Amino acid sequence: MSQLRDSDEVVAVDDASDDESMAIMQHLPDNRLRLYRNQRNLGVFASFEKALRLARGNILFLSDQDDLWLPGKVEKIMAKFSENDAITLVASDAIVIDAQGSLLARSFFAKRGQFSSNIFHNIVKNKFLGCTLAFKKSMLEYFLPIPKDVPMHDMWFGIINTIYGKTTYIDHPLIAYRRHDQNLSPLGGAPLSQKLIWRWRLVKHLLPHFAHIIKSS
Repeated sequence: MSQLRDSDEVVAVDDASDDESMAIMQHLPDNRLRLYRNQRNLGVFASFEKALRLARGNILFLSDQDDLWLPGKVEKIMAKFSENDAITLVASDAIVIDAQGSLLARSFFAKRGQFSSNIFHNIVKNKFLGCTLAFKKSMLEYFLPIPKDVPMHDMWFGIINTIYGKTTYIDHPLIAYRRHDQNLSPLGGAPLSQKLIWRWRLVKHLLPHFAHIIKSS
């Protein structure tokens, strides 16, 4: 909240949690917080999609419940959008922390490999880390609805943005990305057979969009 302007907002969607999340958020004394609760658990895709449709701003930042924004994140990302009006999505690096907040890695991409927005590279190995992403609201026309059987929402957003928009990357950590055994994205990676199934489903949904690449070339 300390990085936001008075005119900004935080749209929080509680996915029918059974812990103290709702009680904590309801007692936050900040009228920029808009809180919504799903009556039943809808899952990651539906909850993100709900939050994005409810958002009123022109620049939308994704934020997961267990990560930490580092100082200057909003300022640095907004500066990138101001530098070039053609930019529709900004990604950044992240430090990696554990459940207790102890440092695991000073750079997410030093461990995962250099960031790339290339479509083929991201089909093989996703480089769009959702909790680092910010994008123009106008891109929701292409991002939503999120296909229910793609591997992850960030992978979908990143590749679709590469087709219809312009991506830029900040080679500096702007968040602390938390990794622990309760992450919704697996620590050790899925079996090869599952990865192949996910990629086939992803490509199946991307095929109609490839016509735009051909038309633009």
